[in-house]
Amino acid sequence: MAVEEIETMIPELEREEKLISAAKHLVNALGSNNNLTSDAKKILADLGSQLSSMCMPSEKEGEEEEDASSVEDRFDFIQEKIMRWEEYQSMIWDLGPEEVSEYMNAANDTLQLIEKLEGLQLSKEDKEYKILLRAYNVLQTAMARLEEEFKNLLIQNRQPFEPEYVSFRSSEEDAIDENSVVSLGDESIEELLHRDSVSRASEEVIIDLVHPDVMPDLRCIANLLIASSYVLECSHAYTIVRRDALDECLFILEMERLSIEDVLKMEWGTLNSKVKRWVWAVKIFVRVYLSSEKWLSDQIFGAGEPVSIACFVDASKASMLQLLNFGVAMSIGPHKPEKLFCILDMYEVLADLMPDIDALYSDEVGSYVKIEFHEVLQRLGNCVRATFLEFGNAIASNASSTAFVGGGIHPLTRYVMNYLRTLTDYTETLNLLLKDQEEEDAISLSPDTSPRTEEDSRSQGSPGRVSSMALHFRSVASILESNLEDKSMLYKEASLQHLFLMNNLHYMAEKIKGSELRRIYGDEWIRKRNSKFQQHAMKYERASWSSILNLLKDEGIHVPGTNSISKGLIKERLTSFYLAFEDAYRIQTAWFIPDVRLREDLRISTSLRVIQAYRTFVGRHSSHIRDKYIKYTADDLENYLLDFFEGFQKWL
Repeated sequence: MAVEEIETMIPELEREEKLISAAKHLVNALGSNNNLTSDAKKILADLGSQLSSMCMPSEKEGEEEEDASSVEDRFDFIQEKIMRWEEYQSMIWDLGPEEVSEYMNAANDTLQLIEKLEGLQLSKEDKEYKILLRAYNVLQTAMARLEEEFKNLLIQNRQPFEPEYVSFRSSEEDAIDENSVVSLGDESIEELLHRDSVSRASEEVIIDLVHPDVMPDLRCIANLLIASSYVLECSHAYTIVRRDALDECLFILEMERLSIEDVLKMEWGTLNSKVKRWVWAVKIFVRVYLSSEKWLSDQIFGAGEPVSIACFVDASKASMLQLLNFGVAMSIGPHKPEKLFCILDMYEVLADLMPDIDALYSDEVGSYVKIEFHEVLQRLGNCVRATFLEFGNAIASNASSTAFVGGGIHPLTRYVMNYLRTLTDYTETLNLLLKDQEEEDAISLSPDTSPRTEEDSRSQGSPGRVSSMALHFRSVASILESNLEDKSMLYKEASLQHLFLMNNLHYMAEKIKGSELRRIYGDEWIRKRNSKFQQHAMKYERASWSSILNLLKDEGIHVPGTNSISKGLIKERLTSFYLAFEDAYRIQTAWFIPDVRLREDLRISTSLRVIQAYRTFVGRHSSHIRDKYIKYTADDLENYLLDFFEGFQKWL
């Protein structure tokens, strides 16, 4: 090319550069307008990118190293790409993949340039050293922008924690597979957690907490931030966003933040409802939400990476401790017997979740949460023991000043036996918590104290070892029997004392025989209680009827000094018998035997004794008794005895 042609082109090139520079200045000025729409900003961003590329310095081919001027030109180009976004309020990821790719390349180029310059032996006087300082500032600006973009992507793409919007995948799936994603509308979370066909390993349910489409972008940003030594900033941004998401999850699960004082002041009805909700929510929170949270951090930062573990722990710690705080409050409250079932439910769900917690917080970073979880579990276990002990104390101290009307089944008996029967749902847990190894090792049980099932009875009959739960349940039954003995003494009539004890011991035996309590108490215990209530039935008959039936005996009806029978004494005996029977009828129709079979058995037994004695007496002395003195026939008396023990007083 001739020298004249080159000289002609130089002014033209200068004019073109000036034109491009003016255009770039105009684009930057327009872009600073905050009232522009996103589309307008996108157009200006595209135009600015094209103008920058038009003046991009050409790389020097064949040269192994760039000189200071080339490095500066290269850096100026990168800096311009990054700094022009500081004039815009829009998020880069809102403007499309081209802008995202351009910015990420510029940020990455800045990092590479810094790494290259840091590898040189530079002094403060070198031009490259000044470029390095400028590059640090540009990288800081880029990382701050990416941190905001990272947070915005996490927030804007967060999936709502609602069954109709959430998809799940088995924890065994490592990659996202659209064919494996199923709507939770087809099967609820609770159904998944209780499905028998799901093994323990795959019982964990993973849901998408953040939309899968943005996961590659999140990973890319996180990798660049970490590579640029902005790991703390990245972790902080992630933790803030996910901590808020976990708080929102607890809100959706209706787990409000309650202090220990709030729980202790709560009325029982409200507290019971809160416990049931907590038991349901904590399982979903740990098995579904925390598992998914762990999966999310692993997907972004890499499974097992320290930053992933730290982010998960920092994000979830506050929410997990909030749930555990409710358990602490429940464990330190008053040990009222009605709370035992709630405490057991809480203990069992935490015990069931313990392997999950140990797996989620397996690293030393999460040890605090794991230790706190184990301590709350231990607190609840201690509370179970203390509450069960208080249950026994409450039975022993249940005093009455008046006798229970009718001699039926005392409310305390019903309460205790139904309480114990309900506790059989927690047999495994109670056997663990009530275990007293020293006491158990010291006891070699006799047949009288050994709880035997029917299978035990068919064996050689050797003494067995009672379970800790059976030992404590037997103790409660003994306390109840002792209390009933005291309550029976409130009745003036000895016959009613025995009727009362018969009713209550029979109720205890039947409750045990007809439920899971039979396996705990054993058939031998039941046989002994059957024998006891039958003895009280016989004592009732003796106390009620012996004196009455003595009136139908021949002793004392002869005329003094002769073998002749006194008609007047026979009449007097008969009249006294009728009066005594009527008095017994009036009193004992008001007494009550709730069990129909027991009531019929006692009526039959009483009728056999009374009617036989009456028929024998009247038959033997029929020649001395006029019909007008026969007030009731044997059939009349038998029918009247059918009115006994109905709980409604009647008169003859």
